[in-house]
Amino acid sequence: MDFEQYPDSTFRYMTRADVIEAARSVDIVEAVSEALVLHSEGKSILPEEAYLGWTTPDGSSARCLAMPGALTTDTRSVIGLKTINASLTNPDRGIPRSQGFTLLLDQDTARPVVLMEAAYISAMRTAAVTALAARHLACETPRTVAFLGCGTLAQAHAALLLSTFPTLSEVVAYDISPGRAKSFLDFVKKLPGGERVTVKAVDEARNCVTGADLVVPVTTVTEGYIEPDWLKPGTLVAHVSLDDLTEAAVLNAGLLVVDDWSLVRDDPRRLLGRMHRAGTLLGPDGEPRPGVSPQARTKRVDAALGDIVTGRHPGRRSDGDIVVSNPFGMSILDVAVADRVHAEAETRGIGSTLNL
Repeated sequence: MDFEQYPDSTFRYMTRADVIEAARSVDIVEAVSEALVLHSEGKSILPEEAYLGWTTPDGSSARCLAMPGALTTDTRSVIGLKTINASLTNPDRGIPRSQGFTLLLDQDTARPVVLMEAAYISAMRTAAVTALAARHLACETPRTVAFLGCGTLAQAHAALLLSTFPTLSEVVAYDISPGRAKSFLDFVKKLPGGERVTVKAVDEARNCVTGADLVVPVTTVTEGYIEPDWLKPGTLVAHVSLDDLTEAAVLNAGLLVVDDWSLVRDDPRRLLGRMHRAGTLLGPDGEPRPGVSPQARTKRVDAALGDIVTGRHPGRRSDGDIVVSNPFGMSILDVAVADRVHAEAETRGIGSTLNL
């Protein structure tokens, strides 16, 4: 069969090294902040993600996520798709747990404009959400940050938080692999700002969390272990890996913030989605899940992070509040950061031009 021929169409391809180089000139926190504001104003499209999970031949869990998203400003739309794939045993193989691509599309022709490595942007925009949450919801002068899990996400968070919060003076780390914790702390000491902090590895998760102003779980656990009495008054938990808190810790929080309630509400796998299905978590409107009776003790979602950033919600009510920020993860944030990285690459000629 003969197919009609069309003129060649080109797109930019960016490797991980290309993405890192272009991103050096991008304010990732500002890009994420702007995307959250647009989302809170209804200027985004955030479809349901596609999830494919499977068991590898060695019995571990693996998955593929495909997440489209779009943002609209007064002058244009940014449209894209993030795919991120992970196998839990990849670190044992000496490779990152997650990898994938981010694709941006032309808003007129829907043709690919750029295809770039996704994991670096995914890690940095996740860290940027934590930095924004800390900027608006942490205690006035956070001094100690605790990391539970010491992989790639912990490194991204450490780099961004040390450059953003000059009051940080201590980094405490716990990992089920003591060697990974040591390597992470060695990495921290070499960061800009790393010379001003003391670093400490501990042998128990509780010892890591106790006394911290900012707690950042970046693990692969599926069952909660952080109990309410582990957290001192005023702590901000950036609940990045979504399943580290126990239900009791969520119920005990003085303020509970999500990035997007619909994503949390519709997810059956993570803690907050399970709580909503069980009747212990209410939506921002105070309503239970349809057909589910509220339990004797419930917690209501207080706000979306975008509402905090724009000032539509005042944030923490008192200095002693334990605050939980639960960033489910939105494709529009990856799309927003990728758009700025692509613009920088176009200006500086970073990456390769390929034919479709």
